[in-house]
Amino acid sequence: MVVLGSTGSIGVNVLNIAEKFNLKVEALVAGKNIDLLNKQIKKFSPKYVAIADKNSISKINHNNIFYGMDGIIEIIKHSNSDIVVNSLVGFLGLKPTIEAIKCGKKVALANKESLVAAGKFVDVSKISPIDSEHFAIWYLLNGRKIDKITITASGGPFRDTPMDMIKSMKAQDALKHPNWSMGKKISIDSATMTNKLFELLEAKWLFGTDMVDAIMEPKSIVHALIDFKDGSTTAHFAGADMKLPIAYALLGDNIKDRILPNIDLLNMGEISFKRIDEKRYPIWQIKDEVLSNPDMGVVVNAANEVGVGKFLESKIGFLDISHLVLSVYDKFQDVKLNSFDDIFEVDKEVRKFCERES
Repeated sequence: MVVLGSTGSIGVNVLNIAEKFNLKVEALVAGKNIDLLNKQIKKFSPKYVAIADKNSISKINHNNIFYGMDGIIEIIKHSNSDIVVNSLVGFLGLKPTIEAIKCGKKVALANKESLVAAGKFVDVSKISPIDSEHFAIWYLLNGRKIDKITITASGGPFRDTPMDMIKSMKAQDALKHPNWSMGKKISIDSATMTNKLFELLEAKWLFGTDMVDAIMEPKSIVHALIDFKDGSTTAHFAGADMKLPIAYALLGDNIKDRILPNIDLLNMGEISFKRIDEKRYPIWQIKDEVLSNPDMGVVVNAANEVGVGKFLESKIGFLDISHLVLSVYDKFQDVKLNSFDDIFEVDKEVRKFCERES
């Protein structure tokens, strides 16, 4: 397999599964964590390696090194692997997804932005999502007719924070996710609920339905529920651990080994559900509109990436992330996408506008 984002939280778990099941790792692609990358190279002996910065090549213990986006695309083209794991963060993960599908490879996708921005043009039959919610939906479906899909949200680190205190929260506060160990970008997105909006868009494309919604389940034990046409509802319970969806994305549905311990129902305590509050999570105001007009996904994503970046640099406040997204959303209402080229052009325009406005 080719692993894009090997030193991130998803990438590390992917390699744990690769080691457990003796899966061949043909290529590793990483960003700035050179020490961890070198350890991974030593353990998995990949044929190809790629990093973000050309200037770091001399620090890599490998003889076949690529760099930058061009390097990632070259590795995908030249690899013999039939699986590309895409756990890159942000919009930059879209081009590798497109290239991998073009090359006839299966994409184990943890890069939400690929479908959020370009789901309209992506062949989802080539996608296996690495996401607890979408894995849970797939696990429950079994070909039966459905009324509605519901995914769950933990609520992030500020779910119980008094409303008048949220605006003063700093990056170090937003990064303290109560249930999951995640990278900076997705942790902030969880705090604003943007991550859940993106997962609804992904579900729309992956499962071909507009009947998707989200509710809060603070313990992250129930990952998805499905209402079926016959009146029954089923729920997927599993621990807050990405190894389960990763294993199925890489190995298919014939897994016989135990991946996680079962949930101990007597010890887990009460499970509760509640509505996602638009006052606490302003981004939720546009949830229904984005689902009915998914071309706006690229607009929301671009504005959000700029906002999150500025928040992490302490240039704007926490609530300003959502305010920026909502402002840009109103500005770009006339966006219509007809091709991949349109997506990249709109992304560029939105980022330029955000830089002027914020």
